[in-house]
Amino acid sequence: MIQSMTGYGKAIVQLPSKKITVEIKSLNSKNLDLNTRVSSTYREKELIMRDRLAKSLVRGKVDFNLYIESVGEVTTARLNEPVVKEYIRQLQNISDGDQLELLKMAVRMPDTLKTEREEIDEAEFQVIIEAIDTALIAINKYRTDEGKVLEDDFLKRSKKIAALLEQVIEIDPQRMENVKERLHKAVKELKESVDENRFEQELVYYLEKYDITEEKVRLTNHLNYFNENIDSSDSNGKKLGFITQEIGREINTIGSKANFAPMQQLVVQMKDELEKIKEQALNVL
Repeated sequence: MIQSMTGYGKAIVQLPSKKITVEIKSLNSKNLDLNTRVSSTYREKELIMRDRLAKSLVRGKVDFNLYIESVGEVTTARLNEPVVKEYIRQLQNISDGDQLELLKMAVRMPDTLKTEREEIDEAEFQVIIEAIDTALIAINKYRTDEGKVLEDDFLKRSKKIAALLEQVIEIDPQRMENVKERLHKAVKELKESVDENRFEQELVYYLEKYDITEEKVRLTNHLNYFNENIDSSDSNGKKLGFITQEIGREINTIGSKANFAPMQQLVVQMKDELEKIKEQALNVL
């Protein structure tokens, strides 16, 4: 079973004073390209979270977001009382305003608020890890569902290439006869006497150059191998990509040896199906 690299997973956890949201998105990439946005409170735990994501997602361009929203009365901002009192004292020296007006002016001054660094709550971090695991389950299910769509498309196009190959095999004898006739006609047009034994030897050599028996066998084997790896437990996009390269090599060789318009038309159709497989294979995990 193959998996797509495209996926999306989300998990939301509601705590008494906080709302924790984990969001994971992934697209195709040659390797693992992991971008994280983590609340400053849990920055020192980022490596633990990245390791968990890497082990589960393996490959792809991954965007990970951890949002922590305070919904209770807890705040990390504190009034800097000594600073505020000093501002009020200085303002009294230059103004006769009442204490309330002076206070309003003082709290607008710099450094009147200080933000205390929030310590990591290990119990809360465990909740975050559980939320990450939930989001990973969701994104991997998404990837599996997308992979099933890709698998169906691969099998359909692989079957189409195999059917086109059968047509190539059917018309191959006609192609070889066509080549022989052209050679005989070319010799007759020379209007010269030719040693028949020598001509037959040359004809055999010429026809061997256009023989595609090996290519037909190898292409069939590559197609079967491709289908087997779609169903294998260790299938991956890179391996499928290598197999499609081998399939393309055999199709190109058949095309270069064809020298017969009906066969070349079939080769063009095989190339078209293979290009669509290659494009989709780039999105396979």
